[in-house]
Amino acid sequence: MNRIKITAGPFLFIGELQTRLSPKTCAEFLKLLPFRQKLIQARWSGESAWIPLGSFQLDVGLENPKTHPAPGELLFYPGGISETEILFPYGQTAFACKAGELAGNPFLSIIEGQEKLGELGRLVLWEGAQDILFEASSR
Repeated sequence: MNRIKITAGPFLFIGELQTRLSPKTCAEFLKLLPFRQKLIQARWSGESAWIPLGSFQLDVGLENPKTHPAPGELLFYPGGISETEILFPYGQTAFACKAGELAGNPFLSIIEGQEKLGELGRLVLWEGAQDILFEASSR
């Protein structure tokens, strides 16, 4: 199962796990499904939302870390300089925290619904936190 259904606010996306780039992260993330959280506007990373996870641990290290993900290329940051988080880019993004640049594991890429990423970004920016649900997809 490589596809994940993502419901973020009123929007539906289909993502594909990036098992070649981040096999440990993908395997651990699958164990969490269904995974419900809140998606909020990123403070330091540009056109991106994030899911703050505090001290939550997936017990993975860095796997092919990126600092400049493309829109729809979700990153998992396992903690360290900043708290654990999932970054959800909807536009131009440079992953960072108040201490500086971060790098995260590219584990999930949006393959259906990319045209709605900008709308999701505007909703999170102007209307605030949105519910987000990750679950197995039958597609």
